[in-house]
Amino acid sequence: MTQDELKTLVGQAALQYVKPDSIVGVGTGSTVDKFIDALAASGIPLKGAVSSSVRSTERMSKLGIRILEASEVESLPVYIDGADEIDHAGHMVKGGGAALTREKIVADLAERFICIADESKLVDTLGAFPLPIEVIPMAAAQVARRLKARFGGEATLRAGCVTDNAAHILDVRGLAIKDPAGFEAEVSQWPGVITVGVFARNKAAVCLLGTAAGVKTLSF
Repeated sequence: MTQDELKTLVGQAALQYVKPDSIVGVGTGSTVDKFIDALAASGIPLKGAVSSSVRSTERMSKLGIRILEASEVESLPVYIDGADEIDHAGHMVKGGGAALTREKIVADLAERFICIADESKLVDTLGAFPLPIEVIPMAAAQVARRLKARFGGEATLRAGCVTDNAAHILDVRGLAIKDPAGFEAEVSQWPGVITVGVFARNKAAVCLLGTAAGVKTLSF
């Protein structure tokens, strides 16, 4: 199957985690687009959805799914989103679509994170995919220097990217993140950092992995 077909497969498989008459957390990205389409076509009754990006909000609104603000809910049964990388413990790298801060906010509301991805995203060690870090613009150069000195990572500003929060994205190459929780905890404390694209505190509970043999379920 093509990568697009694998994304469709896992998007449909994620419907099993959507409880009728609940509020579902929805991420962003091309794989999540497939889930949104499947959700709209499924006929599953929902109270609404909390979206992590303008892109997903617009797509769901056009398909008739009611959108709620994160401030309107106290918790969510599930948050369904993709990943740029996921390791064998459920830690992820996210932010390729520049929505990592809002993704982490919605993920933090959820009882369980359901990751949907194709098998190319499963890795032994996070870091091959350039790690996104959302930063306040005036801190970008300072954070980049610190990443180089502390971890040997080469950080570059993502050209032309302004996030939904009016911030910038540093993409960091050359990392091997062997302690995702420690990395996330440390870098999150640096002045000017809004969000680190390592999802360790909000790691996946389940990954639905699209493979040539079908959907493989990984539980963490």
